[in-house]
Amino acid sequence: MNNEMKKILSMIENGKITSEQAESLIDSLNSTTIEDKKDYLSRFLRVRVQSETNDNVNVNVPLRLIKALLQAGHSIASKIPNAQAYMENIDIDLLISAIDSELVGQIVDAKLANGDTILIYVE
Repeated sequence: MNNEMKKILSMIENGKITSEQAESLIDSLNSTTIEDKKDYLSRFLRVRVQSETNDNVNVNVPLRLIKALLQAGHSIASKIPNAQAYMENIDIDLLISAIDSELVGQIVDAKLANGDTILIYVE
């Protein structure tokens, strides 16, 4: 049970709100959750590489595209000669699960020995 629902139940228990008011709060809570899920796939996976030599990289990929490519790409990759060598350490199901879990925020923050910085996050 999420924290918002616990708060609503606690307010009913303590007599701070009526059951009708709680119902209205729960309805708004549920509609917000549905809207948030729709909006999640509109977010971007952002990759930032900041190089000491100014060879910087900025990549923004919509999560909706990533999920579609992951789902289709696994079957396509199995038909490409030698693709298995590149796919053996990639867990496609884990990546799709991370998207389905609506992961938001920083995923990678690495500072390399040569001074380069790599940031990967969902925003």
